[in-house]
Amino acid sequence: MHDRPSAEHTAAVPPFADGLATPRRYAAIVAVSLGTMIGVIDTGSLNIALPTLAQELNVAPSSVVTLVTAYQLVLIMTVLPLSALGDRLGHRTLYQYGQALYLVATLLCFVAHSLAALVAIRVAQALGAAATASVASAMIRQIYPQARLGRGMALNTMLATLASTIAPSLGGLILSHARWPWLFAICLPLGAVSLLAGSKALPDPVRRAGRYDLLAALLCAATFGLAVVGMESAVHGVPPLLTGLLLVAAIVIGTAFVRREAEQEHPVLPVDLLRDRQIALSSLAGLAGSIATMIVMITLPFRLQQEFHYTPTEAGLVYAAWPMALVLFAPVSGILSDRFRPGLLGIVGTVLGVTGMVLLAFLPAHPEHVDIMWRLVVISAGSGIFFAPNARQIIFAAPMTRAAAAGGLTQTTRMTGQVMGSTITAGLLALSLGSGATPSLVAAALFSISGVSCLVLLGLRPRA
Repeated sequence: MHDRPSAEHTAAVPPFADGLATPRRYAAIVAVSLGTMIGVIDTGSLNIALPTLAQELNVAPSSVVTLVTAYQLVLIMTVLPLSALGDRLGHRTLYQYGQALYLVATLLCFVAHSLAALVAIRVAQALGAAATASVASAMIRQIYPQARLGRGMALNTMLATLASTIAPSLGGLILSHARWPWLFAICLPLGAVSLLAGSKALPDPVRRAGRYDLLAALLCAATFGLAVVGMESAVHGVPPLLTGLLLVAAIVIGTAFVRREAEQEHPVLPVDLLRDRQIALSSLAGLAGSIATMIVMITLPFRLQQEFHYTPTEAGLVYAAWPMALVLFAPVSGILSDRFRPGLLGIVGTVLGVTGMVLLAFLPAHPEHVDIMWRLVVISAGSGIFFAPNARQIIFAAPMTRAAAAGGLTQTTRMTGQVMGSTITAGLLALSLGSGATPSLVAAALFSISGVSCLVLLGLRPRA
């Protein structure tokens, strides 16, 4: 990882060419694609192994879930601060260091014998994953020609979806033949190839002069961390007083943080980008869409098994229609996003998604498998047509020098939506409303907000 930039790179940020030349571009695509898949496969495989881990480590099932929540919490707290760090160190430099940290932490899984040790390893893995995710979108913008940027982002989405689809089955297969540490072994060769390919093929690192704003990074982490823990506490039996204190602390610190960032030339929290109506509307649309899809994804298995009395195997087969359809529609949305305005595609995607969610709410009393699956395909088609162009809009609307911040914004928006979606879902389940038509209708209403945002976005004059 020899990423020492030249003096002119350190002094100023030059304009980038329109994508990397081939064959270097293809090697860079391999590096970023494998890096994207690693974390998804890791997390999906781990989820299927949680009961096994609880038994082998002799801990309660509720305790072993900490391995998932700690990882998610560190991700959402650190993506934006690390995207700012990437501007100082160079995107390729941070990406490679993140990959290396992730792989070293993964190796340590083979010598971990306690839950505390595994939690520490997951925190290290999350820091590595956050480092790569924080600059991945910025590098994709530099790797692909402008006319093919949508396809590049859609390819990344498709591979992540494909990895999430196969990860549980892969995890189950590994557990049937080996102990749980081998769940992480599949990531080692993929990571090694990504590191080797990326060391030369990824865009040359460009450093921005100036001191890293450590205080802003800490305030950002505290704001998101307290907000997430507070929201989760509200639906998991934590005393209301403590929940209220956490949320109030998040609001107070967050308010001070936003005011401070508004005065910075290169803020960690990209308030400068959010002043752009295209980016602000796209971010709002992405947040509402992430909440909506998360609600449906989490509540659907409950409905299938509790209301319709499907076996877990049947529910899994029906549920698979969603990610498999998304794999098919993501490349199409990428091609379309390079030809049509994102607002238009967003409207088409949200109309499909809302229609599918409403149809899912009003299923027959005794639905056949196909009755549910074709509705999931409609929702998946809408999601696929919406999300990739929406992310492209945010990345493309930002100046090249703020591409990492824009990428960090899209990642943080998506993860915040997932956390809010899971919190709303937990609330619906606590109210005994999580297995009927209500979650799909709530999701449809939220996804409609995305559609309205896209409609307003369509009326804006496109950037030159």
